[in-house]
Amino acid sequence: MVPRAEPPARAPEASGRRFVLGVSGASGAPYAVRTLEQLLLSGAEVHLVVTEFGRRLLRDEIAVTEPSLAQLCPNLAGAAGLSERLIVHPHKDVGAAIASGGLRTDGMAIVPCSSTSLGAIASGSGSNLLTRAAAVTLKERRPLVICHREMPLSLIDIENMRTLALAGATLCSPNPGFYLHPASVRDVVDFVAGKVLDLLRVEHGLQTRWMG
Repeated sequence: MVPRAEPPARAPEASGRRFVLGVSGASGAPYAVRTLEQLLLSGAEVHLVVTEFGRRLLRDEIAVTEPSLAQLCPNLAGAAGLSERLIVHPHKDVGAAIASGGLRTDGMAIVPCSSTSLGAIASGSGSNLLTRAAAVTLKERRPLVICHREMPLSLIDIENMRTLALAGATLCSPNPGFYLHPASVRDVVDFVAGKVLDLLRVEHGLQTRWMG
C-alpha cells in the first residue's frame, strides 16, 4: 500500500522551484510516489520521466498503469492548479526540455535508480531522457540525488558510484533508519523520501531526522 498525504484544501502556492524526478526499474515505487507528492505539496513544478522498466515497476508494485497525477497521487488530483505543475515526459524523447541545460531546474532525483541506469549515467550515455537529464544536471553543476536500490553491490556498481560521486552526484541509498521506531510501512517510506527532499533543500513535514 502506498502512503498518501492528506488531500490539501487547495493547491499550495507555487514556490517558483522546479525539479526533475526520474523513476527507473528497481524496486521502490512507494519511495518515488511519496517524493513526487511532497515535491508537489511544496509548491514546486515537477518534470517526471519514467523509463520503460520504471513503468513496469509502477504497475507491478503499486498497480499504476499510467504515470499521471490521477494515478500516482489521486489524493492530490482534485486540487485546482496542481496538475499543471506535473509535466510527464516520454522517456524516449531526448529532445524534451529537461534534456537541455537551457531549462533551469533546482535539481534532479532518481528514485529508485537501477544498476542499468546507474551505469548509463556514469558512462555519460544519454540514450534515454532519464540518463540525458541526469547528464545535463551534472554538467550544469546542479544537485543530482541518486537512490540506487539494488543489493548486493558488484564491483561495477561500486565503481559507477565512485565515478558519479566524483562528478558531483549524491548517492542516497534508500536505507531507512530505525531509531525513530517506525510503526508502519509509511514511516519507513517517509524516512527515505524525507532524506531525498532534504538533499534537494525542500521543506517538508516528514519525520526523518534524529534530534538527539
